[in-house]
Amino acid sequence: MGGFAIGTTEFATMSLLPYFAHDLGISAPVAGYVISAYAVGVVLGAPLIAVLSARIARRTLLIGLMLVFALGNGLTGLAPSYTSMMLFRFLSGLPHGAYFGVAMLVAASLVPHERRAQASARVLMGLTVATIIGVPCANWLGQAIGWRWGFAVVAVLALLTATLVALFAPHQPPEKGASAMTELSALGNRDVLLTLAIGAIGFGGFFAIYTYLADTLLTVTHMPESLTPLVFAIFGAGMMTGLVVVPRFAHGRLMKVAGLCLLWFAATMALYSFLTGNPWTITLAVFLIGLGGALGPVLQTRLMDVAGKAQTLAAALNHSAFNVANALGPLVGGIAIAHGLGLSSTGLVGSALALAGLAIWAVALKIRHQ
Repeated sequence: MGGFAIGTTEFATMSLLPYFAHDLGISAPVAGYVISAYAVGVVLGAPLIAVLSARIARRTLLIGLMLVFALGNGLTGLAPSYTSMMLFRFLSGLPHGAYFGVAMLVAASLVPHERRAQASARVLMGLTVATIIGVPCANWLGQAIGWRWGFAVVAVLALLTATLVALFAPHQPPEKGASAMTELSALGNRDVLLTLAIGAIGFGGFFAIYTYLADTLLTVTHMPESLTPLVFAIFGAGMMTGLVVVPRFAHGRLMKVAGLCLLWFAATMALYSFLTGNPWTITLAVFLIGLGGALGPVLQTRLMDVAGKAQTLAAALNHSAFNVANALGPLVGGIAIAHGLGLSSTGLVGSALALAGLAIWAVALKIRHQ
């Protein structure tokens, strides 16, 4: 449920971009900075919360994070201006990375060692269900009664999550010897930093495409507005399929699978740029791109292997890294669009970012074998 709430607000903001941009009187590229503000909140919030909460029980921390998340989204739905919306999206992003990081550690602690990648993927299932159900529903709400209701619903889901965590999550006391300094040791770990860089750069193209998909469907593909939620649902179905299938093959070959995911992103995103003119081909392209979303739990499990005692910070930083991608993708994609390259150019931008991530992956692989 927590993943569903977070996924709905993160991705629905992208699908609602044309509506709040019009309501607030801003252009699509400028509205994309609202998405970047959320991502910056994740990037800053995840490490700060992970370090400062080192001695807090994981269940208590998860409850607190969801309450802050509910507040941020409720205020977003009430935002009277572009500036206030930027501020409230930043607040909403602060708990995101720490919540996912801690939740994945709890899940991984409950299964055998070889099933950690699958457990991490299951935590992300809520996020992918959000892309299939939550985002299309929020997009429909945006069309039917206004974009603000999408954020109000997320606030309610966050309160429900806090309640469910309190009722059902296992109680796990803080690790013995846990401290802020222990967690900060992750920042000096070369393997941790390279793994984070792979996600921060390599996943950027995913968000470059997703952010401007609604505008692409409406102005390039000329798809009826009523059908755009279906394309977002198919994007989510691709992510769900990838999360179910790929982690099953990841045990013992995490880096190999991560490299294959990056190659897949590079190929499918390049293909996307040439398939945006037809409703059937663009739909196929976004499904294929979605399959590469399995890169997330694969890198998360890799961090568990290399982070030592700094598990919480490393896990949280993984989501900071993906939200660096969430900030970078819309920013670079928006620059390409603003310079007249067109909405379809986001695919080539994404492919370039995936290849840059693959270059970092190659460095990490070479260092590991030295």
